[in-house]
Amino acid sequence: MFALLQEQAAEKAEQAPILVRLVNHYFGEWAYNFEMKYTYPKWKWLLAKFGGTPEAAFGQYTPENAIPWYTVMFVIACILSIAVIWILKGKLSEDEPGHGQQTLELGVLAVRDMIADIIGPQGAKYFPIVMTFAVLILISNLMGFFPLFLSPTAATSVTFALGISSFLYYNYIGISENGILAHLKHFAGPIWWIAPLIFTIELISNLIRPFTLGIRLFANMFADEKVMETVTHIAPPWTMFAVPNLLILVVLLPLSLFVCLVQTFVFILLSQLYLSEVSHPPHDNHAHANDDGMEIVAPVLT
Repeated sequence: MFALLQEQAAEKAEQAPILVRLVNHYFGEWAYNFEMKYTYPKWKWLLAKFGGTPEAAFGQYTPENAIPWYTVMFVIACILSIAVIWILKGKLSEDEPGHGQQTLELGVLAVRDMIADIIGPQGAKYFPIVMTFAVLILISNLMGFFPLFLSPTAATSVTFALGISSFLYYNYIGISENGILAHLKHFAGPIWWIAPLIFTIELISNLIRPFTLGIRLFANMFADEKVMETVTHIAPPWTMFAVPNLLILVVLLPLSLFVCLVQTFVFILLSQLYLSEVSHPPHDNHAHANDDGMEIVAPVLT
């Protein structure tokens, strides 16, 4: 695991975009001093227990790479997500919506219908979190298509952070809605005589969910980048700039776009499935849950 992280960090550091180098040029010295004073000793103590070192896990610590490429790219992805929504939103209109508003509404309606189908009518209150995951992951995935950018989701640090965020959120919802004892009790299932076995299996299954969410997203995005890189370096410079390479790109770019969309869909689908396990409609509002849920999400863009 440490070897994979070190190889990934070293490879990306060598081809870091100019934006990452500029950030480290101006802020790298400050970040390096902060890391050596505060975070490096803690990582050294923790990784020593597993026979590793911070250098083995993250690469050499220098002012030139003190702020990792994926941190810079993820911050840019957050800014781009806000900017894209703002641009698409434009001037909201119920009578004459623009093309951007219609595109945004299409995404909103798709995610809203998914939530209603998977979680139920009470799931409308989770729409902001699920939609945030969708937009942020999609923008992060697509950044690799453009010069000066890399996909932050091609780094395990980002995908594991997203997976942990989803894990913490649905467990928070389960505890806040059901109480901690009831939340833990649902791991045991309804059959008392096999409850200890089911509880153990379900607990382990839940604890590895952040890892599976993160590794699935990382592996697919990393593999997608590797395929593109391998093809373009088969016979340089011809495979990089020659006209025949356009035929390859015509095939690979749509495939890469498909991977970006599918991985975004899979992440939010699984997050909604996890929420559906811990969220239940109030018993006294079953008859009106659908109406209440629609009232919550309908005014999102109007």
